[in-house]
Amino acid sequence: MQFQTLGHTAVPASSAPASPLLDRYRAVRAATLALTAPLSPEDMMVQSCAEASPAKWHLAHTTWFFETFVLREFVPAYQDFHPDFHWLFNSYYNSLGDMPAKSLRSSFSRPPVADILAYRTHVDSAIARLLEAAPEFPANPEAARRIVLGLHHEQQHQELIATDIKHALFTNPLHPAYLPPATSSATDAIAPPLDWVAFAPGLTQIGFAPSSPSKDCHPERAQRVEGPAVPPHPEDLWDNFSFDNESPRHAVYLAPFSLATRLVTCAEYLAFMDDNAYTRPELWLSEGWTTVHEQGWRAPLYWQPSPETRSGWRIFTLRGWQPLDSNDLSETPVTHLSFFEAAAYAEWVSRQHPGTRLPTEFEWEYAASHQPHTSGAPSFPALSESGVPGERSLLAGVQAREPALDLIYVNAECASVLDRNPAFVQLFLDNVKMSPEDHAADLDAIARQREYGSTGDEECAIYRYTGRAKSLIFTPAA
Repeated sequence: MQFQTLGHTAVPASSAPASPLLDRYRAVRAATLALTAPLSPEDMMVQSCAEASPAKWHLAHTTWFFETFVLREFVPAYQDFHPDFHWLFNSYYNSLGDMPAKSLRSSFSRPPVADILAYRTHVDSAIARLLEAAPEFPANPEAARRIVLGLHHEQQHQELIATDIKHALFTNPLHPAYLPPATSSATDAIAPPLDWVAFAPGLTQIGFAPSSPSKDCHPERAQRVEGPAVPPHPEDLWDNFSFDNESPRHAVYLAPFSLATRLVTCAEYLAFMDDNAYTRPELWLSEGWTTVHEQGWRAPLYWQPSPETRSGWRIFTLRGWQPLDSNDLSETPVTHLSFFEAAAYAEWVSRQHPGTRLPTEFEWEYAASHQPHTSGAPSFPALSESGVPGERSLLAGVQAREPALDLIYVNAECASVLDRNPAFVQLFLDNVKMSPEDHAADLDAIARQREYGSTGDEECAIYRYTGRAKSLIFTPAA
């Protein structure tokens, strides 16, 4: 079944030399539009549960952030796009005034999507003028800090767009797919045997640690330095960003522990289900067992019995229903579990391997920061070559940089390679005019392994690398 979808316009470009922060701003904003590109205006109106928001609201609210906290305060005589947007797209900032109830967001048939896209263009143009202004802008480091915060805020909403629209399409009786079916199998890889990495932290530090106190994006945490104030470099702001709940850094004692070398797969969780786990109260926390009965849980969200499949189950994905039998799903990490389900699974495993439990937040943070990606386990999906010339070296470069890559910027030649590999999803494709300064900055970023690709006044593409076994959080590399 085909529905009309709405095309989107990328962030307006300028002939002026772009700043590194503006480049990052444009990439993040383009990624948001790319996420909503497959949706029709009707899709963007759906709010399938109280915890979700319509995609149209996400597009507007992320724009509202920049208008409210940057443009209104740092651009003299800035003109609001619309006077009602200041309160209409406020989420929970009570100090700014009233806002509509979250449950009513699906009733915002007006303003239409076209007005929301015009709103984004209006604000994007104003931000571009602000970042291109010199020497006025360097005198406003607080504006740069807020733009960086706004970009991280928008990346949070990118994850929400993906999760909210998946639930919206799942609740539709037709179960329409967000994306068309994949043309080929993503991977035939089998998850490696589960192993353990041992840690002995003792007394350690937990929380955000900027590379230098003077580069911390939160000025209230920085040490006072004598002499004239030096505006922070945009890359320092980005590299040293953290949310307020990630600080202050503090001492924590951690007893020795071990962490699994990979995530639990769908096939392993199915074995838990096949052992009648959803009918065994001894595996569940008391509140969890109550929830299982009240909600009628028999499987994770998006799992559905399917007699036509060998496993007896199918899973709703962003590409529609997929059989659990295929390695595309059975060997990938199980997702959309509640805490109660995760705790019950850990209890089930502990019956076979005493002492097994869920890691604590502090243990996970310590392990992730001290020994990330050390297992040698293949990514999901695995990188597979298609025989295209140059693909081996390109994929090898991406694989080597994998822990630091989410978005990949390449030229048209590399794009033709990535288009043939299911581990990459194209988000943006357009001609980009680059200044000598841009060339130097990009070459420096590539040298520091923050990008992969080549530079030039040519067609440029942005891809999301889906080979990382992690949540869908976009983090541009440079």
